[in-house]
Amino acid sequence: MMDVNEVREYLPHRYPFLLIDRVVALNKGESIVAYKNITVNEAVFNGHFPQAPIFPGVMIVEAMAQAAGILGFKTLDKKPQDGSIYLFAGADRVRFKRQVVPGDRLQLEAVVLSDKRGIWKFECKATVDGELAASATIMCADRSI
Repeated sequence: MMDVNEVREYLPHRYPFLLIDRVVALNKGESIVAYKNITVNEAVFNGHFPQAPIFPGVMIVEAMAQAAGILGFKTLDKKPQDGSIYLFAGADRVRFKRQVVPGDRLQLEAVVLSDKRGIWKFECKATVDGELAASATIMCADRSI
C-alpha cells in the first residue's frame, strides 16, 4: 500500500533511524500493518552484538511507534512538511518474547485505542513469521512544529 518513498513523506526519520520499509495494510483511524527487513548491514549491529547480532529491543519499540505515527498522520491527512509531527510520548506494558536477528522480516502492527486532545494511544505488536517478538501500548502526541 505504501512503499518506502511514500513512507518517507509521512515520517521525518531518515537513515539510520527510518525503521519502516513498507506499509502493506492501512485502515484510517483503525489499524496499520507494516514491516522492516532486518539486514546484517544495519549500523546497529556494529556494536549490538558483533559476534551474535540481535536487533535492539528499543529499536523494535521505535519501529512500532513509527508505524503508529504513520497511522496517525494518514488518519488526519497530515504530513511532517505540513508543520505537524508525532512525538513518542510513552510506552506501557512493553514485553519482549523473541530475539530479532539479521534475515528476519519484522512485521509491525498498530491498532488505535484512543485519541484524546492530540494524545493517541495504540496497541502494538511486532512479529517474525507469525511469532510474537514484542508488544506494547504506545502513546504519541500530535504537535505542530
